[in-house]
Amino acid sequence: MIRKSLKRIGLVLLVVLVIAQFFGPEKNEGDIVSVDAFIADTNPPEDVHTILENACFDCHSDHTNYPWYNAITPVNYWLADHVKDGKKHFNVSKWTDYSDKKKDHKLEELAEEVEEGHMPLPSYTWTHSDAKLSKEQIEAIEEWVKMARIKYAFLKDPQ
Repeated sequence: MIRKSLKRIGLVLLVVLVIAQFFGPEKNEGDIVSVDAFIADTNPPEDVHTILENACFDCHSDHTNYPWYNAITPVNYWLADHVKDGKKHFNVSKWTDYSDKKKDHKLEELAEEVEEGHMPLPSYTWTHSDAKLSKEQIEAIEEWVKMARIKYAFLKDPQ
């Protein structure tokens, strides 16, 4: 009796899982050129630009390069939530919408999060090994942020 009930429950769960594969969250498939204003304004050196592409833009811009496993429900919902949360905190595609004070603060946060090892998220680097940052890459980001923030410090408080 119990065995038969467990089989039914398993079958129902399997059917629900199969049906769920036909549905999914909205994808973050904006245009990658949406990061151009951020790049032009902050002028990262080539090595930092590559780091940003590999470790940041998937979750912090309007364009995500989705891995193959994004086609699997419920993984796609988990990824969509990460992207939504990342964009809520910092979206380079909305860079022109930020005030100079906010731009300065976002760059400061970027450097802090990277330096403290909070970004990129470990769950991201598990499957994106090129997003794991070396000590030298972290230092390059910190140096770039220092240089980029000079402009915003002046614009926030011109003397």
